[in-house]
Amino acid sequence: MLWRGPILPATRPDCGDAGSVARRTWGRARLAVAAIAAAMLLCCGCGTDPNRIGRLQKVWGRRGLSDGRLQKPRAMAIDGQDRLYIVDMTARIQVFDRDGGFLRGWHTPEWTTGKPTGLTIGRDGNVLVADTHYYRVLVYSPDGKLLKTMGGIQGHEPGQFGLVTDVVQDPQGNYYVGEYGEYDRIQKFTPEGRFLLQWGGHGSEPGRFARPQNLEIDEQGHIWVADACNHRIQVFDSEGKLLKVWGSRGSGPGQLYYPYDLVLAPDNLVYVVEYGNHRVQKFTRDGRSLGCWGTNGRGEGQLFNPWALVRDSRGDIHVLDTNNHRIQTVRM
Repeated sequence: MLWRGPILPATRPDCGDAGSVARRTWGRARLAVAAIAAAMLLCCGCGTDPNRIGRLQKVWGRRGLSDGRLQKPRAMAIDGQDRLYIVDMTARIQVFDRDGGFLRGWHTPEWTTGKPTGLTIGRDGNVLVADTHYYRVLVYSPDGKLLKTMGGIQGHEPGQFGLVTDVVQDPQGNYYVGEYGEYDRIQKFTPEGRFLLQWGGHGSEPGRFARPQNLEIDEQGHIWVADACNHRIQVFDSEGKLLKVWGSRGSGPGQLYYPYDLVLAPDNLVYVVEYGNHRVQKFTRDGRSLGCWGTNGRGEGQLFNPWALVRDSRGDIHVLDTNNHRIQTVRM
């Protein structure tokens, strides 16, 4: 039986650049009002839409510090054997089978300054970790052996990083690294780690970013970006040329509110998890909504600030239900 306690206000992500202290202070002052407004918007969104979709398959995970338990998990990846890699606020990377059975785990080298917020499986099966607050990318073998470190120096020069959000590899093995904070950009590196190019910059204009929280690469080698604090999805070619942009702030079908992660699926589909709307939304790849799953809450089938999602070989979607310290599996 799951505990169904009172629902707390949703927290607002940090979406400003490093120098916008005044704006963040004003934003915190309006937090309670924003939370109420978001809740009111949700009443008009996919939660009551006849196109609401999804069938819950499984709920697993409990809050805690021991092996197999979770403490505000913030990123998730899945490998070719449907093993789930999850990092939480203890800086542990834990590995589970797709039904929630604990397999193994390890810690990142340092974590007092902050914890990782991005995980990806590389082309060679290694685990790519966005070690956010240490301005670097860590590359691990699947069993937790540290193989390589990229970055480690804060700055705006090529090869230096701001707050790293995610890293992915294209079919040629090139790395794409997303950053937020003062820089809000994507950098591209060779498989050996040599800088190639960068694009973006802080802003709301097409091609710019406000916390590019998650990256994905499609079959054509195009880079999809969950541009979280601009409440939209942007797609670029491998040289940083903008190809498409869709999404707008809101809670209605087709709108987005802090999209934190996305998964590309067959049949021209993309699934987006929304931190602010506490839901997963299913789209065509040109941005047409096909329905939503999830509402704000503690019960089964409800979500509280979800950060990530992955799709397994059966086609099931596993949702990282962050502030409920668990994973929910849904068939959409």
